[in-house]
Amino acid sequence: MSTTQPLEALVSETAIDDIGTHMAEVGARARAAARHLARADTAAKDAALRAIAEDLDGQRDLLATANRHDLEAGAAKGLDAALLDRLELTPARIDAMIEGLRQIAALPDPVGTITDLAYRPSGIQVGRMRVPLGVVGIIYESRPNVTADAAGLCLKSGNACVLRGGSEAFASNQAIAASIRRGLARAGLPGDGVQVLTTTDRAAVGAMIQMPEAIDVIIPRGGKGLIERISRDARVPVIKHLDGVCHVYIDDAADLDKAFAIALNAKTQRYGTCNTMETLLVAEGVAARILPRLGAAYAAKGVELRGCPRACALLPEAVAASDADWGAEYLAPILAVRVVADLDAAMDHIARYGSGHTEAIVTEDYSRARRFLREVDSSSVMVNASTRFADGFEYGLGAEIGISTDKFHARGPVGLEGLTSQKFVVLGDGQVRGG
Repeated sequence: MSTTQPLEALVSETAIDDIGTHMAEVGARARAAARHLARADTAAKDAALRAIAEDLDGQRDLLATANRHDLEAGAAKGLDAALLDRLELTPARIDAMIEGLRQIAALPDPVGTITDLAYRPSGIQVGRMRVPLGVVGIIYESRPNVTADAAGLCLKSGNACVLRGGSEAFASNQAIAASIRRGLARAGLPGDGVQVLTTTDRAAVGAMIQMPEAIDVIIPRGGKGLIERISRDARVPVIKHLDGVCHVYIDDAADLDKAFAIALNAKTQRYGTCNTMETLLVAEGVAARILPRLGAAYAAKGVELRGCPRACALLPEAVAASDADWGAEYLAPILAVRVVADLDAAMDHIARYGSGHTEAIVTEDYSRARRFLREVDSSSVMVNASTRFADGFEYGLGAEIGISTDKFHARGPVGLEGLTSQKFVVLGDGQVRGG
């Protein structure tokens, strides 16, 4: 299919004189669309998702051209390798974006589901119904696939959304937004149900997080500075995680071949993601057998190692770690390595330095695995698997709108259920409450 928009149309921002008035209008349109989407049936929502996926599939050339424009502009501005990697839309990532939408369409619709319906002594039945949150605002950086993921998840869960991507991905985001608009139109759903802002003015972010009358929840995805600012200044509830300081602990009861594969993958499969391992913990009983082997593999991939004294003694290429390294989210080919006494010491380290994102243990000891699962307080806890699996797509959610390390409402990858709430429903047959 030929492209339907020239690149020039995708890189041109909308001229806005009054950002506050503009954002109020965006919010009002989103609120009106949210009422429509909340009552849309599953068939219409799924038809829109499939139409968006089909349109994206037919617009691969335009997506590649727009993304190439963003990558070239980013390189010229001096964006580092990790940011450019997050920005790139490879053919495989476009495939994953399309497949994610199709998976969301195939998932059960949570909206309207009633659970826990039970009779009370009065004769009434009381249950809980899943309902959309309303209008979801998503503020994100770098990754343009978030535009499709967020739109798909919000649409299936009956929410309208306002999306503000990073300026570095402006053309890519607008190309994806055009497919979303066409897909919504084909399914007869309101185009204002998904609004991708056409300005990179940072004041738009400030307005979004101060609009509780129009936006019900804000989900920031990006660097720590962005998330801290939004958490501090927002008048709208925020679903977030600040850091992805993820750990893999190699127990002295580990299968060392499994441990090698997991520790290598968790760090080197991709460097710039929040579920990448940043600290490797190794039980002292197996450190001498596994660390030299891992050190050679990391060196071959250009990973800088920062270790404790015992780790450095086994890894000649390692430099001494500072205390700051244990809590660092590098998002780069740098890894902190620590030799610990045992499982308890590993869990103590995670409790002190972890960010509550994702932790993994490699062990063949069932009791230790169970303890790790029970006692480690993170949003994802794994046994004998790479931390890179902490992802909505891999969890079968179709896609994710973000990771939450908060403990209220949603935790871990936020998919369809995390974008809904529950209300009590009561079924009666004329009952009245007595004195």
